[in-house]
Amino acid sequence: MVTNIKLKGDKAIEQIPAIKDKALRINMNDNIYGTFAEIGAGQETVRHFFRAGGSSGTIAKAMSAYDKDFSDSIYGIENDGRYVTESRLKKMLTHEVKLIEERLNRDKHPNKMFFSYANTVATIDFAKQFKGHGWVGIKYQVEPDEDYNEIILHIRFKETDARLQQETLGILGVNLIYGAFYKYNDPKKLLRYLYDHLDKDQLEIDTINFSGPRFKNVDNRLMSLQLVKNGMTDAVMFGPDGKNILPASILYKKNILALRGSFRPVTQVNIDMYEKSLKMFLEESKVEKDNTLVIFEITLSNLRSEGEIDERDFMDRAELLCNLGQTVMISNFQEYYKVVEYFSNYTKARMGLAMGVNNLVDIFDEKYYRHLSGGILEAFGKLFYRDLKVFLYPMEDENGEIINSQNLKVHPRMKELYKFFAYNGKVVDITDFDKSHLKIFSREVLKMISNGNPGWEKLLPAGISDIIKEHKLFGYDPNKVLQDI
Repeated sequence: MVTNIKLKGDKAIEQIPAIKDKALRINMNDNIYGTFAEIGAGQETVRHFFRAGGSSGTIAKAMSAYDKDFSDSIYGIENDGRYVTESRLKKMLTHEVKLIEERLNRDKHPNKMFFSYANTVATIDFAKQFKGHGWVGIKYQVEPDEDYNEIILHIRFKETDARLQQETLGILGVNLIYGAFYKYNDPKKLLRYLYDHLDKDQLEIDTINFSGPRFKNVDNRLMSLQLVKNGMTDAVMFGPDGKNILPASILYKKNILALRGSFRPVTQVNIDMYEKSLKMFLEESKVEKDNTLVIFEITLSNLRSEGEIDERDFMDRAELLCNLGQTVMISNFQEYYKVVEYFSNYTKARMGLAMGVNNLVDIFDEKYYRHLSGGILEAFGKLFYRDLKVFLYPMEDENGEIINSQNLKVHPRMKELYKFFAYNGKVVDITDFDKSHLKIFSREVLKMISNGNPGWEKLLPAGISDIIKEHKLFGYDPNKVLQDI
């Protein structure tokens, strides 16, 4: 007789099912039934289900339309002529689900939960210049008479061998299908379990979107935050509509103006900085209005400023920025040069950073660059080597003096380095500013809101206070306000 022995000091370890066990569990379910359509990296996912045994009860069809003409005749021609796109993946999923519904009689299969798994992927090229990327997704039912759910994600390969990338894709596919059916009630766990038997050095997931009846209460912006929080990617983006967007597609060849802040909440200072810096940026040569993207960036360290990440607090900030029609980026980049490096992966066009005086002084603090072999000089080479300008918003000191690029104080050792960049036009002052805004600090506004103090409304952009009150953001409590009055 075997008994389980527990010793003092034992830690609880979560048992992760093997890939074969995951595939077998799905195969053994009499009701899970669907198709696999894999383009670009072999039929690596469906292979696991074939090998696990009992696959005839799960796989209705497995296919790979490698030839472009064949693929176009099945799924249609993309407007941009590309094949590794979200649009292509969605067409694949929709087409395959439609075929299942048409070809399998519901009267004959009343209990079947249909699904379609698809991917469209480009693995590493022969020259090993591009590591490869792809779109992966599943459209599926949890109940036979229920509408379909959908999980779609974008991946980037980190391995430098095509065969290894194929194997990684196969494991990810099994994790996705298993998670879709057995972890749909906890999307955060489902997200983490995508890396079962995988390492973050193998694969990056930089976009994910959930939709359908089982995910009607899921906010995809929160799922984006999880990707960065879990170390699955360094940066995620979502648009004014609150939907996650692929950074590569929106940043490609764009002029980029980025503003970093806490935006807790968005104040008149933030908007003044945004409007004035954008005006100056658009007056620059090589900057076209139609090709310019403004990004409001919040760093993970900023979200953690008071300990663990408060998801409610994050959603409050996201709600306001989206209502202002802004594109938001959540990043793991503490240093500014890393942001610029990241943007440079997708564009060689002119970039701008809008920031306050305090932020610029911090950039010239050596302590932030001790981990670099070249120290601050290496960081500045990466920051200002690019076609970049800093648009500097002034501050008012305790004596009422306006501090700008001409009179700010950096460490004595950094003086000459600062002069070099300032005199070469890399730092430009925002001169057309509203002096009354310099006395507005978001942390003070936040205290006023949460304490129920009157007068905070006029410190925010038009309409923002109404949103805060309507949705009770940042601890706003109308009862507390009435009591104080």
